[in-house]
Amino acid sequence: MLVTFRRKRPCFHFLLLFSTILSSFSSGHAGVTSAYIRSEWPSVDIPLDNEVFAVPEGHNIPQQVHITQGDYDGKSVIISWVTPDEPGPRKLQYGKSKDYKLSADSTVTNYTFYKYNSGYIHYCLLNALEYSTKYYYKIEARDSSREFWFQTPPRIHPDAPYTFGIIGDLGQTYNSLSTLQHYKQTGAQTVLFVGDLSYADQYKYNNIGVRWDSWGRFIEPIAAYQPWIWTAGNHEIEYMPDLGELTTFKNYLHRYPTPHAASKSSSPLWYSVRRASAHIIVLSSYSPFVKYTPQWMWLREELQRVNREITPWLIVLMHAPIYSSNVGHYMEGESMRSVFESWFVQYRVDFVFSGHVHAYERSYRMSNIHYNVTSGDRYPVPNKAAPVYITVGDGGNREGLAAKFWDPQPDYSAFREASYGHSTLEVHNRTHAIYRWNRNDDGKSIPTDSVVFHNQYWASNLRRRRRGG
Repeated sequence: MLVTFRRKRPCFHFLLLFSTILSSFSSGHAGVTSAYIRSEWPSVDIPLDNEVFAVPEGHNIPQQVHITQGDYDGKSVIISWVTPDEPGPRKLQYGKSKDYKLSADSTVTNYTFYKYNSGYIHYCLLNALEYSTKYYYKIEARDSSREFWFQTPPRIHPDAPYTFGIIGDLGQTYNSLSTLQHYKQTGAQTVLFVGDLSYADQYKYNNIGVRWDSWGRFIEPIAAYQPWIWTAGNHEIEYMPDLGELTTFKNYLHRYPTPHAASKSSSPLWYSVRRASAHIIVLSSYSPFVKYTPQWMWLREELQRVNREITPWLIVLMHAPIYSSNVGHYMEGESMRSVFESWFVQYRVDFVFSGHVHAYERSYRMSNIHYNVTSGDRYPVPNKAAPVYITVGDGGNREGLAAKFWDPQPDYSAFREASYGHSTLEVHNRTHAIYRWNRNDDGKSIPTDSVVFHNQYWASNLRRRRRGG
């Protein structure tokens, strides 16, 4: 199932010639463990006085601007920003031109973490947007303003093309910066972020909040212009009783809102959105998920709501991988696998993206759903209805790479490498998508793992029609 290309943008039609070959490799043939070793920059955070963390000049100027999808179907966005000294103006102006004929008011909150006092965090929901439209927006300050823009997705349709980027475990090191710089070159339109944002929890006392602020400025050159679909990781938990902080996910939940209510979720930590031809489900690895818990009950209902005739590409995001052959964090996703894997197979999920392990790995379509302690297959077996599991925890954070994999490489593992990078998923239509993992190769974005995937729903329907039933 692995075909590797060195050209950055191989022709889609050329890649389709290999689709039959790719399908023939889905039965657990020997995978690839890359021997590549990169000489990465030191795994230390960029100093706060670096220009990538620069505070906008002027009094109380809005900073840390970022957007995410604001509804279920992609016709709304949530725009967030921080004013450091006082709430300031709450009005955001926007429109299809820089005349800014429309406006919306923000809601404002702030919070404390230990002795750190946050700035004033604004949330502004822009509703009833037109599909496939470029919108400009302006955030006012007392003496000046800042201007940005974003592009809405195409109308939901099974053949709507769209390109997603996948980034995880980013942090704020020079390797993190390399990942963002390379991602900007891809032309991807929305980031699927699989958890572990700022790594501010690696600091102490007030510096925790300071590093959340610096990370917000760090990602602004991308996040202010295209949505990031957020997943929470373990570094967002920040349960710190020694500091008197007993509320989990406090910094994360105050700063990065999600449209959870639009998908009937009771928590911003798990939710769903539809975008172009994809239905994207976000799960929380660090919230209760066993039978009868709110997350379990919500996912059961949400999977039944998926309409593959409209959104054929079904994508799941979570932080802890449920298939990984890396020594780091080995088997930490096993409990979630035992609960949800059978649903992933039943509903023919296309991809499960995760982070947590600071390396890259892609699986074959395998499952381990028949073992029940006393009987059944004890090992993962080939299963054409199973998702492809992809770990992209290689964004560049200060903890460094997870360089050790288990040997021999297990049958479910198709390709693995301990390098920094990011992925893209180019959805072309209801039947085919091109997936790439791009290694940050000391200044060059190198597509190292490139695969054409058939859609699980439409491919299975086509097979049934060809068999005459």
